[in-house]
Parts: sequence; C-alpha cells; structure tokens
Amino acid sequence: MNLETLDWDDELLDTIGVPRPMLPEIRPSSAVYGEVKEGAFAGVSVAGDLGDQQAATFGQTCFSVGEAKNTYGTGNFLLLNTGNEAVQSKNGLITTVGYKIGDDAAVYCLEGSIAITGALVQWLRDNLKMIRSSGEVEDLAKTVEDNGGTYIVPAFSGLFAPYWKGNARGVFAGLTRFVTNGHIARAALESTAFQSREVADAMNADSGVDLESLKVDGGMVVNETLMQFQADILGVPVIRPKVAETTSLGAAYAAGLATGFWAEVEDLRENWVEDKRWEPQMDASTRDEYYKYWKKAVTRTFDWFEAEDA
Repeated sequence: MNLETLDWDDELLDTIGVPRPMLPEIRPSSAVYGEVKEGAFAGVSVAGDLGDQQAATFGQTCFSVGEAKNTYGTGNFLLLNTGNEAVQSKNGLITTVGYKIGDDAAVYCLEGSIAITGALVQWLRDNLKMIRSSGEVEDLAKTVEDNGGTYIVPAFSGLFAPYWKGNARGVFAGLTRFVTNGHIARAALESTAFQSREVADAMNADSGVDLESLKVDGGMVVNETLMQFQADILGVPVIRPKVAETTSLGAAYAAGLATGFWAEVEDLRENWVEDKRWEPQMDASTRDEYYKYWKKAVTRTFDWFEAEDA
C-alpha cells in the first residue's frame, strides 16, 4: 500500500508480481463492512479493523499530534501520533498509517520496534533458571538499590529500532564480583526502559515535538519497579490505563464509532480512565549518568559478526 494514496502501489505490485485484481479494496479503520447474516449474531454489524499496535494506539486514545503509547510485551512497540502528515524518519523509525476514521483524513504514526524486552525476563527464567515465574523478577530486582553498574543489552538476534543492526549480539557490561542475581534482574528490567528511551529520543528528533508523557500497556506494566524507572529515565510521567488490554479496546472503539455507539473521538477520551501514574523522581545528572553507560554498552554489541556471516 502506498502511504500517501492509501491505495495499492502499482510499481510495487509490478515489482513483486502481484496482480491488482486479486487484492481486496482498502477500507477505513472505522467503518461498517457488512453484517452477520445468520445465527445468534444475525444483523450485527461487522465494523472496525485495526492492526495490533495501531489498535493499541487507538485504545489509548492517542488522537492528538505528539501523543504516544508504548506496549510492553515480549518486545516493545512505541507509536507517536504525527497527525495527517506521513513523517519520513531520519532516525531509524518506521512510518505507518495509524488509523482512518470513515471519510476523515488518515492519521499517521512513527513506530519504533524493540525486539527483546519481556523476552529477556523469560530468558532469565527459562535459560538461566534465576526465577521460577516472570512475576518474580520484580521482587528479585528490589533486593538491591541499583544495577550495581551492570547493563544488559539483549541483542539476541540483532538490534531493531533505532539501530537496525542484524549482526549485533547481546552483551552483559560492567560486571564485577560485587554483582548479584538481584543486580542482573534489575539490569534486565532497566534494559527495557533504556531501549524505550532510545526510541523516544528518535521520535523527538523526527517529529520536533518533545514527549510530554507516555501511556503504557501490555503485560509488563504490572511491574511497578520498571514503570518507575521508565518515568525516571525518560524524565516524563508514565501513565497506565484502567483497561490494560488496549488492543482489543481500540478495535471496539473503532467499531463503536462506525456504528454510532460513540458519536466522536472525544467520547472515547472520556471513556478512557487512568489507573496509575508514575512521576520522574531521578535528578537529571543521575539520569544522564545511567544513560551514558547504557549507550556505551550498546556500542559493544555492534558488528559482533561480519555482515555476511550474521
């Protein structure tokens, strides 16, 4: 699909050999596509069609330029609303259509994808046997006051945004004999926040708009130690909604708008409810010191293999 025309791109179709007639019509994210013909749901409209991360962005009601959400799962996906302009990234991000409501103009987003976040906690559980369940990682991390100088960059299969280095591999950096399993657990959680900070910095550079707050969702947002560190390392509030399953919620919002259950997007804002907010507590100099060593650790992952061997 051509991002500007919102229709199939003839040049790309020719290049990859896909005949246009075999492709379906591209429809808005919020529209009625048909109705159920038989059974218990006969007469019910089929409406609302959003991809995973776009749906989560819609469910977080990020309808204004500069609003962003971050989904914390096995990987992380941070999306920033850039309005009706498809901003082409110069800092390693993806330009995508966020959503299109009926006949309104399309709304675009910048997206930053991080490969390994929650999967690192799973790795501590399954490979290193440090914890018995993912939920135990927070308690283990809280046995220490800080990371003890330890940084984990989980480039298990390369680095995604904003680096896109397929020949990078993971590293533990800053290890000393002082380091315990608590420090490793804390460093694992912090790596999620550091990677999200790097994507947020790239978004600030591309959009020219500084992030003012970050809405969060996904399985890892129950980890309050991580959420506080995320607020600290970003220097902005981190906000968790009452309904954390924002992907399903976003699809429902889009369907509800199309069928008239809600009249406008402002009704959706009123329906969205904040559950908890974490304010930054770390001073700027400490934040900069942490981030400096993170960036240093990331460079150690680069070019572990020659490009042709990766």
